[in-house]
Amino acid sequence: MSDQPPIDLQSDAFFMGQALREAAKAYERGEVPVGAVVVREARVIARGFNQVEALKDATAHAEMLALTSAEGAVGDWRLTDCDLYVTKEPCPMCAGAIVHCRVRRVIFGCPSPKDGACGGGFVNILQQPTLNHACEITPGVLGDDCALLLQTFFREAREKANKV
Repeated sequence: MSDQPPIDLQSDAFFMGQALREAAKAYERGEVPVGAVVVREARVIARGFNQVEALKDATAHAEMLALTSAEGAVGDWRLTDCDLYVTKEPCPMCAGAIVHCRVRRVIFGCPSPKDGACGGGFVNILQQPTLNHACEITPGVLGDDCALLLQTFFREAREKANKV
């Protein structure tokens, strides 16, 4: 018998693990490895990973793709009973979309000090008092794992660039 506790399939760590799987898909395709999942009633209803290069679309961030997919799954642009798990703190564009979709809660892995817009970077759009909606924020879930994937990606990119 193992001393390990059973896996809580409704825990933040479990769903962030799902987002990390999406980030790995981006990594394998040479995209900045960010992944996202949208959860409703303890079930993943949408997934996304960065596809900026593949789609030649600056807005094809993991969060944006997951939100669009979730809207389709729910049948409405309002995602008031949904939670977004994303491996890296969302940027201002994604944070704006998150607020407009009225996502209940945002759980992110690692902060993004240069462009983060959810309280871990330079601004907190998700809880801006002048906007029509505010999201609950839970930072740092599997943060080390999320950061390591990004650091590895950028280290490898620098190494490739230096070989040319």
